Amino acid sequence: MGAQDSEARHPARTRERPVDEVSGTLRLGGREFPAGSPVVMAIVNRTPDSFYDKGATFAPDKALSAVDRAVAEGAEIIDVGGVKAGPGDEVTAAQEIERTVGFVARVKEAYPQVVVSIDTWRAEVAVEAVAAGADLINDTWSGADPALAEVAARTGAGLVCSHAGGLTPRTRLHRAAFDDVVADVVARVTELAERAERLGVRPDGILIDPAHDFGKNTRHSLEVTRRLDELVATGRPVLVALSNKDFVGETLDLPVDRRLPGTLGATAISAWHGARVFRAHQVAETKQVLDMVAAIRGDRQPAVSRRGLA
Repeated sequence: MGAQDSEARHPARTRERPVDEVSGTLRLGGREFPAGSPVVMAIVNRTPDSFYDKGATFAPDKALSAVDRAVAEGAEIIDVGGVKAGPGDEVTAAQEIERTVGFVARVKEAYPQVVVSIDTWRAEVAVEAVAAGADLINDTWSGADPALAEVAARTGAGLVCSHAGGLTPRTRLHRAAFDDVVADVVARVTELAERAERLGVRPDGILIDPAHDFGKNTRHSLEVTRRLDELVATGRPVLVALSNKDFVGETLDLPVDRRLPGTLGATAISAWHGARVFRAHQVAETKQVLDMVAAIRGDRQPAVSRRGLA
C-alpha cells in the first residue's frame, strides 16, 4: 500500500507527531509521571461478581491484601471499583458508595504516596470517593453522567475520558459498526477531554481511554491496539485497560483464566505505541513487560549490566 492510500484509509495518521513531542507530565494527586515512564494501575474490585476474579477482593481484608501485593509489585495507581462493568444484579449508588468510599480512605491512609482511582460513572459516587481521598475519576462509560467531569473540575481530581461506542452503562453491544473505529474513538475522547478542560479540569490530569471491548467487537479492539499511536498523537496521555478482556480471549480462543500471555502481548504493543497507564490484574508481569519495552525504546536503563564486562 502506498503512502497516499494509507493516509486515505487512516486520515488521522497525517496528524501524528513523535511521542516525545506530544506527551507531557501527568499529574495525579501529589504524584508526577513524566513521559517515558509507564504506570501500572492495579485493579481492585469491591464486587462479588467481577468477570475475572469472581469476587476474590469483595471482602475488605482480601481487598486490602490485594492492594498490599499490588503496591509491592510496582503498582502506582490503585483503581477501586464497586460495580461490575457488564450486565448483572442492580447496584444502587448508595450500595456503590458503601462498597468503595470507606475502602478508598483506607487505601489512601495506608499508602498516601499511591494514586487512588475510583472507577465509577456516577457523579454522586465520585463526590464521596474524592472526599475520601481518590485522586482520579475513572469514567469507563464515556460521560454517561455529564456531571462527573464537573466533580473533577470542582475537586481538582484527574479524569479518564473514554469511548464506549454509544452504550449506556452495564449494557453489551449488538452488531457494533463504525466507518473507522479509531477515528470514532479519537473524536469522542477528544470531545470529552475538551469539555472537561472548559469546565476547569486540569489538562495535566486528563487521560483518554479507547476502552477496549466497550461498544466494540474483537476486530475493533484489535484495530484500536494496532493504531493506538493515533490516540497518542492527540497529545493526551493514553490509558489502556487490556487485562484478560474478551478481545484477547476471542483472538486466542481462551477462557478468562488463560489470557495472561495474550494480554501481555497487547500490553507490549500498546507500550511501544506510547500508552502511559496500564490497568491490570497481574501487576508484576505487566510491570516486567513495561520495563522491557521501556528499555528497548531507550527510556529505561537495564536493571543490571554485567554481560561482556568481566
